[in-house]
Amino acid sequence: MGYTKIAGTPVITGLYTMLIPTTLFALFGSSRHLVVGADSATAAILAGALVGIASTGSAEYVALAGVLALMAAGFLILARLMRLGFLADFLSRTVLIGFLTGVGIQVALGQIAGMLGLKGGGHGTLGKVWNDLLQVGQVNRYELMITLSVLVVIVGLKMVSKKLPGALIAAIGALVVSWAFGLGKQVHVVGAVPSGLPPLGLPKVVWSWQVMAALIPTAFAMFVVILAQSAATSRAFATRYDERFSENTDLVGLALANIGAGLSGTFVVNGSPTKTQIVDSAGGRNQLSLLVMVAMVALILLFLTRALMYLPEAALSAIVFLIGVGLIDLAGMRRVFEQRRSEFWLALVTALTVVFVGVEQGILLAIALSLVDHTRHGYRPKNAVLVPDESDSWQPKPVATAAQAAPGLVIYRFTHSLYYANSQQFSDEVSLLASSTEPPLRWLCLDAGAVDDVDYSAVETLRSVHAKLKAKGIRLVVAHEMEELITHTHDPLRELFGADAFYERLKDVVTLYRQEFNIAAPSRRPDQTPRS
Repeated sequence: MGYTKIAGTPVITGLYTMLIPTTLFALFGSSRHLVVGADSATAAILAGALVGIASTGSAEYVALAGVLALMAAGFLILARLMRLGFLADFLSRTVLIGFLTGVGIQVALGQIAGMLGLKGGGHGTLGKVWNDLLQVGQVNRYELMITLSVLVVIVGLKMVSKKLPGALIAAIGALVVSWAFGLGKQVHVVGAVPSGLPPLGLPKVVWSWQVMAALIPTAFAMFVVILAQSAATSRAFATRYDERFSENTDLVGLALANIGAGLSGTFVVNGSPTKTQIVDSAGGRNQLSLLVMVAMVALILLFLTRALMYLPEAALSAIVFLIGVGLIDLAGMRRVFEQRRSEFWLALVTALTVVFVGVEQGILLAIALSLVDHTRHGYRPKNAVLVPDESDSWQPKPVATAAQAAPGLVIYRFTHSLYYANSQQFSDEVSLLASSTEPPLRWLCLDAGAVDDVDYSAVETLRSVHAKLKAKGIRLVVAHEMEELITHTHDPLRELFGADAFYERLKDVVTLYRQEFNIAAPSRRPDQTPRS
């Protein structure tokens, strides 16, 4: 129910997320461990998008939340039909750390007013914090005590054992105290909660293109978060237990879960890493545990909702505050800073965008930065020249050294696919090798073992490089080229270079080169021939 504080929807909608949506994913998803339900990241995106469209918690607000769930489901179905499960891999872990850290900061700061019994208000994270500071003299001491007690109970029980449901115990304790001492007059409580199973049907909104167009960016941002976070969580737990799962099958389960959410009066659901960890810590090893949870939620909806009316809102705010704090991955940010300084700045920019601009903008920036980071690695690959050592292996050296594998022979390893963005680097480095080697270059061998694709621009660059080398009396040969590229992609290059210019092993290149120019091999034991 704490996630409803983030989403801005009534408490009952939090229970609804644990009923039909969870059941549908348990039946149709492939992951044995992933728990699908309300999630802080997608809930924060929801609140950020709808806060200026409808009044928080109103019937229109809840209906629009249902529309967003259906639209997110539509994107998931489209992704499944196009087999786009692999797109989750394009959100780097670096920017996800930054994104979730930003969401955690935003969520935690957004609960200060509820924890202290303030009126709150303001737009954006900074606006809310500023209003909280202006109202600090109006702190409700009863709600402050409830907040501190809930925090102490949850943190204390977590220190005793991570398997203890501290949030549940704290919430029940706050509810009992509120009921026993009649705190409803001194603090804000949840109030009456509808009983019974959720009504089924389309969200009651005026369906129009204007409404759909306004919500499409938000639905897409939710789709990206669902895709990336669910796949990452499923992959992590499948690896832990040496199991397999299908990202594309999970897309079906996630789509059906969100259709169920949209038709049952609740908001978008997502694969939750925190819920998955909680169930795993409790011993759940398959989706049967989720079906048991669904049965318990159904019993609560049918018979126990009246008791929830005494639950103090400060207790929920404190629980959500800790959820937000748990998303702040300072350790992860520190590891990124220590290992990859440039990627740390990407993560930091993503986190700051989420906090100061918005969650939706943050996830879109995360996608863009991930693609930029990926392109940057391919745009300037770290290539090398290979030389034999005294053992049986090839040693990479910087291209600038122009080191020769044999007098007049350079083996140049290109470490990425050849395409329009890095073909100029290829041309420049080959030109450097052709003009700076001593003794003068006779053969240049391209080790293409890492080149799994060559686009049209790169093919033309290869033609140009071949012509320039030929004009200097240098022969260009290729080793380790993938069979698929040889037979299907570059027949014109085979004709240009000559069929005898392609070799399977570097060893063959060196052997034939030495034979052609009558160069003796360096003395070494028979078992010290360099590996190809």
